[in-house]
Amino acid sequence: MTSPSPVRVMTPEEIAVNAGARAAPVKVPEPGLFAERALRLRQLAEGHAMRDYLLFVAELAQAQHERFRRAEPMKLLDEVLVNSAMVGGLPPLDVTTFRRDPVWREELRALLRAMATAAIPDPAKALVTQLGEADDDWLEQQAGALLAGGAPGLDPAAAPLIAAALQVYWARLVVQLQARYDGSDQGEHVAPFGMIDDPTVCPCCGSRPVASITRIAAEQSGQRFLACSLCGAQWHYVRIKCTHCQGTKGITFQSLVDADGNKSEAVAAECCETCGHYLKQVHMEKDLQVEPLADDLATLTLDLLVGELGLVRQGFNPLLILGEAEAPPPDPGGH
Repeated sequence: MTSPSPVRVMTPEEIAVNAGARAAPVKVPEPGLFAERALRLRQLAEGHAMRDYLLFVAELAQAQHERFRRAEPMKLLDEVLVNSAMVGGLPPLDVTTFRRDPVWREELRALLRAMATAAIPDPAKALVTQLGEADDDWLEQQAGALLAGGAPGLDPAAAPLIAAALQVYWARLVVQLQARYDGSDQGEHVAPFGMIDDPTVCPCCGSRPVASITRIAAEQSGQRFLACSLCGAQWHYVRIKCTHCQGTKGITFQSLVDADGNKSEAVAAECCETCGHYLKQVHMEKDLQVEPLADDLATLTLDLLVGELGLVRQGFNPLLILGEAEAPPPDPGGH
C-alpha cells in the first residue's frame, strides 16, 4: 500500500490569482525592460538633485538594453532541476543556489566598453577603466556579496556596474528558460516559473523586490505586482499586505510633499507597523511612465524620511548601494 501524496493547500495569493480571468501570476522580463528604464531615468533627472547619478544610470540602462537585445544562447537549467524546484516551491534560478556561468563577466566587460564611450563624467569613466582591470576572483567576490543583498566587502562604487551585468545575465536566463518551455510540447514539460512558497521573493531568481507596481492594462487593471531587483520579472501580490511579514494590519502609506503642499501620488511607501518594514509602490494610474527601479532611485528622499520613523527598507536596489556605513550615494559627477 502506497502512502497518499500530501495535499498542498492554496495560499490566499494563489486563490486570488486563479479566481476568474486573471493575468499570469508571473511576468517574465519584456524586451524593452532596460530601454524603458533608461527613458524614465532621463525623464526623472530633469531638475533632480541627483541629476548626474540618474543620467549615469540611464546611460548604463541603455547599454544594458543593447546587450539584452542580442540573441546570446545561454546554458539553461536541466528540466529535472526545474521540476525539482517547482515541486519544492522554490525559484529555479535562485541566486543562493544556482551556479552562475562565468559568461556574466563577459556581459560586464561589454557594458564597460560601452560606458567608456558614453557621455558620462570623467570620475565615472575612471571607475569604468579601473573596474575593467579587475581580476576575475575579485569580480566573483563582489558578485557574491551583491547577490547576498549587499554583504560586507562589497564596493559600493563598483556595485552598480557589476549589478547591471548580473541583471542582464539573469534576465536572459529567465527569458530563455521561459522560451524553451513555450516552444516545447508543454504537456510533457514543467513550466519553469509560477507561484512559490515564499511570495515575498522573486519566483524566478529568489531576489527581493525593488518596489511594487499597480498596473492598469486590461485584465491586470488594479492588480499589484512586485518587481524583481535582479532579473526584472514581476509577480502578483495582493494589495495592502506587508511584503516582509505578510500581515495586513497596521498598514499605512507615506508620500513626499512638495514645497506647495502637493502630495506625490505616483510613488508611496507602504509601511507596516507590525514588523517595522516598508516597500515603495509605484502607481501606473497616477503616472503611466513609472518604472519600479527608476522611480525607486529618484525617491531616495522618501527612504530617508521613512527611515527617520524607524522603519526598515524591505526593497533592494542593486544600483544604489549606500555602503556598510551610512555613506552618501555615489556621485559620478565628482561633486
